[in-house]
Amino acid sequence: MLMRTDPFRELDRLAQQVLGANAASPAVMPMDAYRSGDEFLVHFDLPGIDPETIELDVERNVLNVRAERRSPAPEGAEMLVAERPTGTFTRQLFLGDTLDTDRVDASYDAGVLTLRIPVAEQAKPRRIQITGGGSGRRQISG
Repeated sequence: MLMRTDPFRELDRLAQQVLGANAASPAVMPMDAYRSGDEFLVHFDLPGIDPETIELDVERNVLNVRAERRSPAPEGAEMLVAERPTGTFTRQLFLGDTLDTDRVDASYDAGVLTLRIPVAEQAKPRRIQITGGGSGRRQISG
């Protein structure tokens, strides 16, 4: 399972509320995460990101996402309005032991990065056979 809390993200959110949000500063990388069958899906909103700048890595059940949005204005152009955040965006997800981090699948389409993380085989429900007594074998869901 995904860990639901990130204390550093919460501190950032509180700081933005207290200090006010600045439209020119890089914002968050919004995401949705849910389980569907035997996999977890995570969707990150990354509009205007060149897929070549997206980096994903997993180390000790921590998934790091890094992406960069460059300014669309050519070098030397006089910028009149700059409200869309540019720069490097990062996000960390703390993955539980029940997920198979060796088989993460990533795709990028229409400004959305989608990760598919399968549930590890050892974490899936399985049937356990019970023997004994005179009545033979029984199966109990576990």
